[in-house]
Parts: sequence; structure tokens; C-alpha cells
Amino acid sequence: MNIPLSGFNPKVSRQAVGWFAVFGSAFFFYLATLIIRWAAPHVTIESAYFVFARLLLGFIVVSTTMILQKQKIRPQKYHYLIGRTVANTIAVFCFYKAVEAGSVAEANILNMTYPLFVAIFAWFFLRGQRDFLSLLIVAVAFVGVWLVLSPGDIDPGWANLWGLSSGVTAAAAIIYLNISRRYHDSQTILFFMFGLGTILMLIFFHDAIYMPNLEELFFLLSCSAAGVLGQYLITYGFLYVTAVEGSIISSSRILLAALLGPVLVADPALAISGWCGALLIFSANVILALRKV
Repeated sequence: MNIPLSGFNPKVSRQAVGWFAVFGSAFFFYLATLIIRWAAPHVTIESAYFVFARLLLGFIVVSTTMILQKQKIRPQKYHYLIGRTVANTIAVFCFYKAVEAGSVAEANILNMTYPLFVAIFAWFFLRGQRDFLSLLIVAVAFVGVWLVLSPGDIDPGWANLWGLSSGVTAAAAIIYLNISRRYHDSQTILFFMFGLGTILMLIFFHDAIYMPNLEELFFLLSCSAAGVLGQYLITYGFLYVTAVEGSIISSSRILLAALLGPVLVADPALAISGWCGALLIFSANVILALRKV
């Protein structure tokens, strides 16, 4: 039986592929944190080692890809590349520390506050992007952050502070990426991000890095593969979706974490205040993305 193709729209098809790729990236970033939690009962691996392994695998992948494509790195503005690398490395380290020390759901939710901090940083450092309404939206979102941080406690705990720190540093990494893209192609940025990041982790956390046994290697590779795949999927997906669509779909990790955490890693379910906070942060991310139109 012949299937008519008259209604086939290549543009819609590419857009659908982009949606699935960006959503896939959110899932794999979340999966990387699940693997860290699943590993805990079986092996003792520090967060720094997971970060090192992720960056090293990413460097191997991007280097191999560039060799096969006969592509050369073309650095122009080294300070942007270095800024992107340092901020991204710190963000991933803080994120993994949050997962190690506390709830996977709260770590992911707080990591996804980075669009809020991008709006704040833009106000101070990018004069052309100052927007009073965006600041108001951010203020409302921070009510959500406070709700996630257990408002009944004076001390929200180190886990949530690590998570919030990952959101701050991820915002800095995004701003550096945005500026760096004006001068560099994606492969050059990824080459420096993975390569220099690997060196930085080796310098500052060499005591946490050792020759793993087979079980440790399995968890390190699984977590790293999920993180690197997430990085490539989001890079690929943004070729076919708008920045608004991509930002909204990426923010779905907030809801994924809140829904699946209790089921997959026996996280304590979010309280009503936590759910309200997660929804406020998600809504703020969506509104901020829509305002970029």
C-alpha cells in the first residue's frame, strides 16, 4: 500500500526532531544524576571524579569527531573560552555535589534556576538587555527557590546551597557561551570546555582520581556517557528549534526530577511547598523564554 506524502512537511519534521533532541538532553542530564545516586550503595566515588570522567570522555569524543571531520580548532578570544570552561566546570562540580549530598530532585530543580541568574547578570553586565519586568519575574521565581529550600528551616543545608551555586555558575557559563559563539564554532568551544576542564579537575582534585575497578568504571562511564550525550543532544536540538522552544523544553527537567525522583531513587517526595516552588521556577523560565521573542 502506498502512503501519500503530499501532507509531509520537512520543516515540521525537523522541528519535531529538534524537540525530541532537546527533551532527550534534559532526560540524559537527569539520568547522569540518577546514576550517581544508584552508584552510592555499591562504590565510593567522589563527585570530582564523576566530573573529571565526564569531561575526559567529552574531550575524547569531540577530538575524535574533529579528527574524522578534518576540522581544526580556531580560537580567537581565549578569555571567553577560558571563562566558559571555568564556569561550566564549577557548575557541573557543584551540581554533582548537590546530588551527592542531598535530593536528586532538589539538585536538578535548583540547577535549573540558571535562566533566572542569567536575567540578573544581564541587568548588571549587558546594558542593552535590561528589563524591569524580567527582574520582577525573577523576584517571583526566587519565592519558588525559597519554597524548594525548605522555608521552615533557617539553614537550608549544604546540598541545596551546592544546588543553588550550580545555578549561579551555570548562568555565568551560559553568558560566556553566548558571547563566545560570536567568535567560535561549537566544536572549538566544546574542545576547550572538555579539554581544559579535564586539566583543571586533574590539577585541583588529583587526590580523588585513581585507576578504577570494573564496577567503578561502569558507573563512571555510564554517568559520563549520559552527560556527554545530553550535551550533544542539546547542541543538535537547538539547530532545529527556536531558543524559546529549547528553553521551555529544557526546563522540563524540573518536572522530570520532581515526578521521578521518589520512584527511581527513593527520594523523599516534594512537599506541597516544594511543588509550588518547582512550578514557580518552571513558569518563570517559560515566561523569560517567551519574552525573548
